[in-house]
Amino acid sequence: MTINTANPEPEPVPFLLLLPLGETLRRIPQVLLGLVFFGVGIAFMVNGDLGLGPWDVFHKAVAARTGLSIGTVIIGTGLLVVLLFVPLREQLGLGTILNAFVIGLSADAALSVLEAPSAFAGRLAFTLAGPVVIALGSGLYIGGGLGPGPRDGVMTGLSKRGIAVWKARTGIEMTVLAVGLLLGGSVGIGTIWFTFGIGPMVQWFLPRLER
Repeated sequence: MTINTANPEPEPVPFLLLLPLGETLRRIPQVLLGLVFFGVGIAFMVNGDLGLGPWDVFHKAVAARTGLSIGTVIIGTGLLVVLLFVPLREQLGLGTILNAFVIGLSADAALSVLEAPSAFAGRLAFTLAGPVVIALGSGLYIGGGLGPGPRDGVMTGLSKRGIAVWKARTGIEMTVLAVGLLLGGSVGIGTIWFTFGIGPMVQWFLPRLER
């Protein structure tokens, strides 16, 4: 009997990303730092009040409808989005779980201590800085290699299927933005800056921060 080895079946990817304990502990600080940066970046944009990123247009719209804090909505949404890891065959790791909780908690914590600027220049500075801080945070926690966050797991899952990271991220952001608007969210110049800037910035940071 002849066995065809020309096109071998790809090895299945385990659903859970498990690293040795020592390596996991070494990577956790980078991942946590990235997640905190991400939450602080969101708080910058909320206090800038010149338009949020697409996901946060959605989060804020849901928060307004439910009376929950934006951080609580971020956590709930993250836990739901992680279900998409199954059809995308994306690995679930400790970083995925930390992401689902730490970003929302950090955003609420930062909002409780950051004073929203009253002058337009200050609001603009917050709005411009927010996506940069978020992109840096994304590079840190994805590069930490403990598993992508729920939303970024969808991005990286699509990128493994031949879609460039920036195209996958921008496409996801545009889709979520449309849903947020339907729920009563609003946009501004910050939304435009985030939507078209976040993909290229993440693509720039990620290879420089990967372990």
